[in-house]
Amino acid sequence: MTRLPLTLTAVGVVIAANLLTATTAEADDDPVVPPGTEASAAAPVEVDANDPDLKLPEGATLAAAKVLDIKQVVEDQAGEERREDTNADVKFALQAEVLFPKDSAKLTGEAKARIAAIAEEIGKQNATRIRVFGFTDNLGSSAHGDVLSRKRANAVQGVLEAELDDSTITYEVRGYGEQYPISSNATETGRKKNRRVEVSFPRS
Repeated sequence: MTRLPLTLTAVGVVIAANLLTATTAEADDDPVVPPGTEASAAAPVEVDANDPDLKLPEGATLAAAKVLDIKQVVEDQAGEERREDTNADVKFALQAEVLFPKDSAKLTGEAKARIAAIAEEIGKQNATRIRVFGFTDNLGSSAHGDVLSRKRANAVQGVLEAELDDSTITYEVRGYGEQYPISSNATETGRKKNRRVEVSFPRS
C-alpha cells in the first residue's frame, strides 16, 4: 500500500528538478556562429595562373565595361501606389481607384494631393521630360478603354502642369487601354492593379 505514494513522490522530485533547471538556464554570452561561417585555418584553393581555361582565346577581347541597371520597387501596403527607381528613370504608378470614381476621368480631391507629391519629386530631379500613360483592365470594349485611359492620363498631366508651372517641361501623354497589363486580368485583384496611371521621368 505504500508503493504508490513513494512512486508519485519520486516523480514529483524529478519534475521539480527539471523545472528548476529550466528556470535557471542563462543565455550563452558567446553564441555559436551560423553553420558555414566559422573561421577556417585551411589555405584557400590554389589557382593555376597558367591554366588554359582561364585565358582568352587568341584574338579575343573583353567586352566594354557596363553598369547594370538596378531596379528598386517600393509599393505601399494597399498596393495603391508603386514607385520604381532605376539608374536612369523614376516611375510612379497610381491605381485608378485612388484617382478617379468608377468609369470616370474626373479626379478626386485625394488624387490631386497624391499627384502634387509626384510633382514635388519631379522638381527635385529637375526633370524636363515627363511621360504620363493611362491603362485600364480588359473589361468593357477595347475602344472604351483606350478613350478612358487617355482622358485619365490627360487629367493627371493637367495637375502636374499646374503644380510645376514650368514652360520648359515637355509632356508625353498616352492612353494604352488594356495593353501592357502588369497583373492577370483573371481576378479583380489583378484588374485593379492594371487600372492605373503611370508618371515617369529621367533621374537627374
